Amino acid sequence: MVSPLAESNGSAQGREAYLKTLLNVIFFQVLWLTSVGGAGRGYWWLGLPVLAVFLIYHFSVSTCRRADAQLLIVSVVLGFIADSILVQFGLLRFEQAVPWANFAPIWILTLWAGFALTLNHSMSFFQTRPVWAVLFGFFGGPLAYYFAANVWKAAIFTAPPLHVYGALALIWAIMTPLLLTIGLNLQRKGV
Repeated sequence: MVSPLAESNGSAQGREAYLKTLLNVIFFQVLWLTSVGGAGRGYWWLGLPVLAVFLIYHFSVSTCRRADAQLLIVSVVLGFIADSILVQFGLLRFEQAVPWANFAPIWILTLWAGFALTLNHSMSFFQTRPVWAVLFGFFGGPLAYYFAANVWKAAIFTAPPLHVYGALALIWAIMTPLLLTIGLNLQRKGV
Protein backbone atom coordinates (compact mmCIF):
# COMPACT_ATOMS: atom_id res chain seq x y z
CA MET A 1 0.00 0.00 0.00
CA VAL A 2 1.33 3.43 -0.92
CA SER A 3 1.17 6.14 1.70
CA PRO A 4 -1.32 8.92 0.93
CA LEU A 5 1.55 11.37 1.30
CA ALA A 6 3.46 9.59 -1.47
CA GLU A 7 0.38 9.79 -3.71
CA SER A 8 0.11 13.53 -3.26
CA ASN A 9 1.32 14.56 -6.72
CA GLY A 10 -0.50 17.84 -7.07
CA SER A 11 -3.70 16.37 -8.48
CA ALA A 12 -7.06 16.93 -6.81
CA GLN A 13 -7.03 13.29 -5.68
CA GLY A 14 -3.51 13.68 -4.29
CA ARG A 15 -4.45 16.84 -2.40
CA GLU A 16 -7.52 15.10 -0.98
CA ALA A 17 -5.39 12.14 0.19
CA TYR A 18 -2.89 14.55 1.73
CA LEU A 19 -5.66 16.46 3.54
CA LYS A 20 -7.16 13.22 4.91
CA THR A 21 -3.74 12.16 6.17
CA LEU A 22 -3.10 15.54 7.74
CA LEU A 23 -6.50 15.56 9.45
CA ASN A 24 -5.87 12.02 10.72
CA VAL A 25 -2.63 13.18 12.35
CA ILE A 26 -4.23 16.34 13.77
CA PHE A 27 -7.21 14.46 15.21
CA PHE A 28 -4.93 11.96 16.92
CA GLN A 29 -2.69 14.68 18.37
CA VAL A 30 -5.70 16.62 19.70
CA LEU A 31 -7.05 13.36 21.15
CA TRP A 32 -3.69 12.65 22.80
CA LEU A 33 -3.48 16.14 24.30
CA THR A 34 -7.05 16.17 25.61
CA SER A 35 -6.88 12.61 26.99
CA VAL A 36 -3.49 12.92 28.65
CA GLY A 37 -3.83 16.58 29.60
CA GLY A 38 -7.33 15.98 30.90
CA ALA A 39 -6.26 12.99 33.00
CA GLY A 40 -3.36 14.98 34.41
CA ARG A 41 -5.73 17.77 35.44
CA GLY A 42 -8.51 15.59 36.84
CA TYR A 43 -10.71 15.46 33.75
CA TRP A 44 -10.38 11.81 32.71
CA TRP A 45 -13.36 12.13 30.36
CA LEU A 46 -12.02 15.04 28.29
CA GLY A 47 -10.76 12.84 25.44
CA LEU A 48 -14.08 11.03 25.01
CA PRO A 49 -15.89 13.79 23.04
CA VAL A 50 -12.77 14.30 20.91
CA LEU A 51 -12.68 10.56 20.19
CA ALA A 52 -16.37 10.68 19.26
CA VAL A 53 -15.73 13.47 16.73
CA PHE A 54 -12.62 11.65 15.43
CA LEU A 55 -14.66 8.45 14.97
CA ILE A 56 -17.46 10.24 13.13
CA TYR A 57 -15.04 12.04 10.82
CA HIS A 58 -12.85 9.00 10.29
CA PHE A 59 -15.61 6.59 9.36
CA SER A 60 -17.17 9.18 7.05
CA VAL A 61 -14.00 9.36 4.92
CA SER A 62 -12.35 5.96 5.38
CA THR A 63 -12.24 3.62 2.41
CA CYS A 64 -11.67 0.61 4.68
CA ARG A 65 -14.29 1.11 7.40
CA ARG A 66 -14.75 -2.53 8.30
CA ALA A 67 -11.01 -3.17 8.57
CA ASP A 68 -10.63 0.01 10.66
CA ALA A 69 -13.48 -1.02 12.98
CA GLN A 70 -12.00 -4.48 13.54
CA LEU A 71 -8.54 -3.02 14.04
CA LEU A 72 -9.95 -0.55 16.57
CA ILE A 73 -11.41 -3.40 18.64
CA VAL A 74 -8.19 -5.44 18.48
CA SER A 75 -6.09 -2.39 19.38
CA VAL A 76 -8.21 -1.43 22.38
CA VAL A 77 -8.19 -5.00 23.72
CA LEU A 78 -4.42 -5.46 23.23
CA GLY A 79 -3.74 -1.96 24.56
CA PHE A 80 -5.86 -2.66 27.63
CA ILE A 81 -3.86 -5.83 28.26
CA ALA A 82 -0.47 -4.14 27.66
CA ASP A 83 -1.11 -1.12 29.88
CA SER A 84 -2.79 -3.25 32.57
CA ILE A 85 0.30 -5.47 32.66
CA LEU A 86 2.45 -2.40 33.30
CA VAL A 87 0.20 -1.48 36.23
CA GLN A 88 0.00 -5.07 37.55
CA PHE A 89 3.79 -5.43 37.48
CA GLY A 90 4.15 -2.22 39.48
CA LEU A 91 5.91 -0.24 36.76
CA LEU A 92 3.46 2.63 36.64
CA ARG A 93 0.06 3.83 37.70
CA PHE A 94 -2.33 6.13 35.96
CA GLU A 95 -3.89 9.28 37.34
CA GLN A 96 -7.67 9.36 37.07
CA ALA A 97 -7.74 5.58 36.92
CA VAL A 98 -11.46 5.42 36.17
CA PRO A 99 -13.18 2.98 36.58
CA TRP A 100 -10.46 0.82 38.17
CA ALA A 101 -7.09 1.50 39.77
CA ASN A 102 -5.38 -1.78 38.89
CA PHE A 103 -5.99 -1.77 35.15
CA ALA A 104 -5.71 0.59 32.19
CA PRO A 105 -8.24 3.44 32.62
CA ILE A 106 -10.77 4.69 30.11
CA TRP A 107 -8.68 7.66 29.05
CA ILE A 108 -5.83 5.34 27.99
CA LEU A 109 -8.29 3.23 26.01
CA THR A 110 -9.39 6.34 24.12
CA LEU A 111 -5.77 6.71 23.04
CA TRP A 112 -5.58 3.11 21.87
CA ALA A 113 -8.79 3.65 19.88
CA GLY A 114 -7.41 6.80 18.31
CA PHE A 115 -4.07 5.12 17.61
CA ALA A 116 -5.95 2.36 15.76
CA LEU A 117 -7.51 4.98 13.49
CA THR A 118 -4.04 6.10 12.37
CA LEU A 119 -2.63 2.67 11.51
CA ASN A 120 -4.24 2.20 8.07
CA HIS A 121 -4.03 5.89 7.28
CA SER A 122 -1.43 8.40 8.48
CA MET A 123 0.84 5.57 9.68
CA SER A 124 0.33 3.34 6.63
CA PHE A 125 3.89 4.22 5.56
CA PHE A 126 5.11 1.81 8.25
CA GLN A 127 2.93 -1.14 7.16
CA THR A 128 5.45 -2.38 4.61
CA ARG A 129 8.50 -1.22 6.56
CA PRO A 130 8.67 -3.47 9.64
CA VAL A 131 12.09 -2.28 10.79
CA TRP A 132 10.88 1.32 10.76
CA ALA A 133 7.71 0.27 12.60
CA VAL A 134 9.76 -1.44 15.31
CA LEU A 135 12.01 1.60 15.69
CA PHE A 136 9.04 3.98 15.74
CA GLY A 137 7.42 1.93 18.51
CA PHE A 138 10.67 1.42 20.40
CA PHE A 139 11.34 5.16 20.65
CA GLY A 140 7.88 6.70 20.20
CA GLY A 141 6.05 4.66 22.84
CA PRO A 142 8.38 5.52 25.73
CA LEU A 143 8.55 9.14 24.57
CA ALA A 144 4.76 9.46 24.73
CA TYR A 145 4.72 8.01 28.27
CA TYR A 146 7.62 10.30 29.24
CA PHE A 147 5.52 13.33 28.31
CA ALA A 148 2.40 11.85 29.93
CA ALA A 149 4.30 11.32 33.19
CA ASN A 150 6.67 14.29 33.30
CA VAL A 151 4.80 17.08 31.53
CA TRP A 152 1.13 16.26 32.09
CA LYS A 153 1.41 14.20 35.31
CA ALA A 154 -1.13 11.72 33.92
CA ALA A 155 1.02 8.69 34.77
CA ILE A 156 3.40 8.00 37.62
CA PHE A 157 6.35 5.68 37.28
CA THR A 158 6.39 3.40 40.32
CA ALA A 159 9.59 1.56 39.39
CA PRO A 160 13.05 2.80 38.39
CA PRO A 161 12.69 4.81 35.15
CA LEU A 162 15.10 2.56 33.27
CA HIS A 163 12.86 -0.44 34.00
CA VAL A 164 9.74 1.44 32.95
CA TYR A 165 11.26 2.78 29.74
CA GLY A 166 12.71 -0.65 28.92
CA ALA A 167 9.30 -2.30 29.34
CA LEU A 168 7.60 0.44 27.32
CA ALA A 169 10.17 0.17 24.53
CA LEU A 170 9.70 -3.60 24.36
CA ILE A 171 5.89 -3.41 24.41
CA TRP A 172 5.71 -0.69 21.77
CA ALA A 173 8.39 -2.30 19.57
CA ILE A 174 6.10 -5.34 19.46
CA MET A 175 2.68 -3.66 19.42
CA THR A 176 3.37 -1.10 16.68
CA PRO A 177 4.41 -3.52 13.91
CA LEU A 178 1.90 -6.11 15.14
CA LEU A 179 -1.06 -3.73 14.89
CA LEU A 180 0.18 -2.32 11.57
CA THR A 181 0.42 -5.84 10.16
CA ILE A 182 -3.04 -6.75 11.44
CA GLY A 183 -4.40 -3.56 9.85
CA LEU A 184 -2.76 -4.32 6.52
CA ASN A 185 -3.99 -7.90 6.54
CA LEU A 186 -7.54 -6.79 7.34
CA GLN A 187 -7.41 -4.38 4.41
CA ARG A 188 -6.05 -7.02 2.04
CA LYS A 189 -8.81 -9.42 3.02
CA GLY A 190 -11.28 -6.69 2.17
CA VAL A 191 -12.85 -7.00 5.59
